[in-house]
Amino acid sequence: MADFLLIHGSCHGAWCWRDMIPELTALGHTARAIDLPGHGGDLTPIPQVTLQAYAEAILDAIDQPVTLVGHSMGGYPISLAAEMAPEKVARLVYLCAYVPEGDLTLAEMRKRAPRQPLMPAVMRSEDGRSFRIDPAQTEKVFYHDCPDGTVAYANTRLCAQAVAPQETPCPLGANYASVPRSYIRCMDDRTIPPEYQISMTESWPATDVYEMPTSHSPFFADPGRLARLLTQIAS
Repeated sequence: MADFLLIHGSCHGAWCWRDMIPELTALGHTARAIDLPGHGGDLTPIPQVTLQAYAEAILDAIDQPVTLVGHSMGGYPISLAAEMAPEKVARLVYLCAYVPEGDLTLAEMRKRAPRQPLMPAVMRSEDGRSFRIDPAQTEKVFYHDCPDGTVAYANTRLCAQAVAPQETPCPLGANYASVPRSYIRCMDDRTIPPEYQISMTESWPATDVYEMPTSHSPFFADPGRLARLLTQIAS
């Protein structure tokens, strides 16, 4: 059985894995989630939230090698964590996530997508250091196929997202390359276009790429199926 560490995406926190942890433990795994700096219960001020701080928080939470799952924006910090300490990561799993490419920042990668469905929902702070997602649009971009009550649950917990980590490149080397990796595409994603998820992974071995017919939030839309798929990947 595997030990999973679950890493959330932009504006989210450990709370988004609420339904996943019991599904994974029911299958015999150990599973936990953390709040990255500035998210959930972590009160790190926005000016101190960096990509490096994200990666350090991940590594601080690991005592023995884990299957490290990163959702959406979480693809960047899990990659940097693997570069910094590959011995702590048994496998990387990108869940409809950005996979760092060269010296591109996450913001630059997002702009390379053929469509920008999230941007109309983005509300920038006055100082430009963070953004939030318009609560009236979260269902459309994140949760359109999720159970009743998901939007209300999430809207009370979604937080401001620091811009700095998304405008920081994530150069990767031999350490990162030594860690096995898998990708789960979400084919009804209305945040990261599915066709962009395909292009990010078109050169990957077919055995390392999986698909789910869900929105950007499969941990709410179909946690049982996602848990079974993660089991398959980890084994």
